[in-house]
Amino acid sequence: MMISESQLISMLDLQDGMNSRVSADWVAANNNWHRGIQVEGVEAIEHHGWKWWKKQECDMAQLRMELVDIWHFILSAAIQQCGNVTRARGQMMAELGVHQESVLFDNQTYLLSRLNLLEKLDLLVGLASAKRTSLALFESLLADCNMDWAALFGQYVGKNVLNVFRQDHGYKTGHYIKIWDGREDNEHLVEVLEVIDLASANVRDDLYSSLKARYSSVRKMQP
Repeated sequence: MMISESQLISMLDLQDGMNSRVSADWVAANNNWHRGIQVEGVEAIEHHGWKWWKKQECDMAQLRMELVDIWHFILSAAIQQCGNVTRARGQMMAELGVHQESVLFDNQTYLLSRLNLLEKLDLLVGLASAKRTSLALFESLLADCNMDWAALFGQYVGKNVLNVFRQDHGYKTGHYIKIWDGREDNEHLVEVLEVIDLASANVRDDLYSSLKARYSSVRKMQP
C-alpha cells in the first residue's frame, strides 16, 4: 500500500516543525542530511549483522528504528532541496507514483528484487554518500523489514514527539537525561507506542504527556 498524501504532508510538517525548533532558518542552513542517512544506514547494517567470520543475529526491532531515523533525514533533505513542505510533498508523491523497480548508481543498474536486505542497506549508504536518496529503495527496505507505510507513520510520529520532548527538556544544552530508570528513552517510547491510539486526533499530545509523566518520575529521583 502506497503512503497516503495526508500521511506524507503530516510527516513533512512535523519534520519542518522539529527542525525549526533547532534553527528557525534551518532550510537555508544547507545542512548535510545525507550524512545523517549514511550514519544511520551503517548503524542499520550493524543491527543486521555483516561479519561473516562470527555468528550474528539480526536485531530487527532496532533495524526498524534505524529506518525511522533515516526517514527523518530523507524528509529533511527533501524539504531543503525543494525549499518548502508543499513542493517537497509534490516531488515525493510523484517519485513514489513511478514505482521504480531499479536504482542507477555509479553507472550500474541495481534491480531491487534481486538485492537482499543487507545489499539494499549498502546501496542506501552509497547513494547517501553521493547526496542522493531513492524512495523506491527505502520502500523496498520497509517491505524487507515487514513494515508498511502505516507502521512507519506511527513510529515516525512517536520518534518525532520524542525529539521535540528532548529539545524542550535541554537536549541541545546538555541538560537532558537520556537514561530513564536504567533504559534509554527510545525503549520507553516503544512501550508508550504499544498502548497509545495512533489513530487518535490527539496522538501527539497523548504521546508527549505519557513521556513527560515517565520523565518526571526520573527527574524526581535525581540528586
